[in-house]
Amino acid sequence: MRATALMAAAVLLAGCSAKHTDTARPRTPTSTTTSTTVATTTTAPAVTTRAAPRPAPTRPPAPAAASGPTIAGCPLFPADNPWRRDVSKDPVHARSSAWINSIGGDTKVHPDFGADPTYGIPYVVVPAGQAKVPIAFTDYGDESDPGPYPVPANAPVESGGDRHVLVASGDCHLYELYGAARNTHGGWDAASGAVFDLRSNKLRPDTWTSADAAGLPILPGLVRWDEIQAGHIDHALRFTISRSQRGFIHPATHQAGATDDANVAPMGARFRLKASFDVARFTAAARVVLECLRRYGMFVADNGSNWFISGATDSRWNDDDLNQLKTVPGSAFEAVESGPVLR
Repeated sequence: MRATALMAAAVLLAGCSAKHTDTARPRTPTSTTTSTTVATTTTAPAVTTRAAPRPAPTRPPAPAAASGPTIAGCPLFPADNPWRRDVSKDPVHARSSAWINSIGGDTKVHPDFGADPTYGIPYVVVPAGQAKVPIAFTDYGDESDPGPYPVPANAPVESGGDRHVLVASGDCHLYELYGAARNTHGGWDAASGAVFDLRSNKLRPDTWTSADAAGLPILPGLVRWDEIQAGHIDHALRFTISRSQRGFIHPATHQAGATDDANVAPMGARFRLKASFDVARFTAAARVVLECLRRYGMFVADNGSNWFISGATDSRWNDDDLNQLKTVPGSAFEAVESGPVLR
């Protein structure tokens, strides 16, 4: 389970200052496995002959510039992927009020990242040719994609209990590990791992976890510095709740719940900021995040502190800016209808 821890235009940004303590996620271990023309003129008496001009060589059209969110020079999933779906007009879920109450209508949003360089979830971008190394899975091998993965020896590891390692490769795949640690064999040990093709909408098999409890990729759900600098985030975000239902809604594929109560939100439940919530008073990064949440929403991705929104580790965050988010109550959100709860 992810711990309870964890601008736009001309203003630089920021995050929360208080950290929280990671605890183990409630998942059931499975068995272990190690995944132009050219012309010629000839002159004769009274006769001039010119060769027919050769056609100019044709060039393939330049590739169209990538539109929408990107990472490592690749699209952050296809345009019709759930992470990129605009849910601002989607119907409200029938259990929205109950789910909000179970998380806490009066509980405020908390940016789970900030200027502290040990705070948030780090990631690294590598070229397509990055050497791959073996991965030894220690807990959830049956539900992990086998190595090798292109994880550099100096890849940043998330502080705290979850110890996520996230790699975005120029080969247009995400390689993500949970409970990761460098080993003495030139590779990495990890509790679980997953590989996601950024050019595909394919989900993990139902009931399979990933490096996240919900079976989702982690990196697409982070608030990232580069996107804030661009002034917009064009994909859904990731957040945690302390208590979840035993079940999941696609694109999630795994549950980590402690109750069958239908009035408690499951993994993959999607929440958006209500259109009626006034964001005019917010500035810079906080404003960008809220505009994103109104359009794309956020997925329940793990058990942790309520309304904790995940962001990338970056010392350039401005805590005073991001702390504006701490004034937004859970009641400012609503769950959207996105599919049945699966078990």
